[in-house]
Amino acid sequence: MLSKIGNFLWFLLCGLWLGLVWWLLGAIMFIFIITIPWGKAAFMLGKFSFFPFGQTVISRKELKGGEKDIGTGVFGLIGNIIWFIIAGIWLAILNIIWGAVWCVTIIGIPFGIQCFKLAGASLVPIGKTVVKNELAVAAKKQNAEERLTKIRSKD
Repeated sequence: MLSKIGNFLWFLLCGLWLGLVWWLLGAIMFIFIITIPWGKAAFMLGKFSFFPFGQTVISRKELKGGEKDIGTGVFGLIGNIIWFIIAGIWLAILNIIWGAVWCVTIIGIPFGIQCFKLAGASLVPIGKTVVKNELAVAAKKQNAEERLTKIRSKD
């Protein structure tokens, strides 16, 4: 219930504009064929920007139990390096500044935390997806259990 209230207030105060800007950038990136991977990342960040409460950004590789796709392999790494240099670092800094501004008041702290989550997501978004927090926790737990089983079987 709190995440719904938080998402509603976030959407009214800044989420609508953030998400629309991300989607506009994504549409522009789809016009130029070579920038489609960044356009997909922009749409993902736009979706996350609309309603960030109760959601998190997770690697598709981690979500799929280690299964790679084009965005989580070498091409995704190259795309994220380019993104980081051109836009990621600047977007993260901007989101951190806004997060600090929101955190000045006690009421704004939840919004500041969402800005910090957006900062992390905007650093290297290629190969990532937005899921509910519970799904991300379950996927990480299952992957950790599988890694632990592999480690134990080597001994």
